[in-house]
Amino acid sequence: MNALSPPAAPTAPPWWRFGMAWFVFALPASAVVAATLSAVIAVRHADPVVAQPRVPHPSLQSAEDAATQPAELARNHASLRR
Repeated sequence: MNALSPPAAPTAPPWWRFGMAWFVFALPASAVVAATLSAVIAVRHADPVVAQPRVPHPSLQSAEDAATQPAELARNHASLRR
């Protein structure tokens, strides 16, 4: 080796040797996995549809059915002057 020759340039290690590269790939990949898992859970365990019959008028209901009225309908019914 000649004393005047420049030193060899250091070579960079491969990309998989850097922790930041794994973090950059793992963060979006974990978001995709979590979104897929959430979608699977939502589809497999969907709540059943509950069909409630329409009530024609609040005064035609029994006392037991009156307890299940929506809040706005019950409020309007209570505010009527008799």
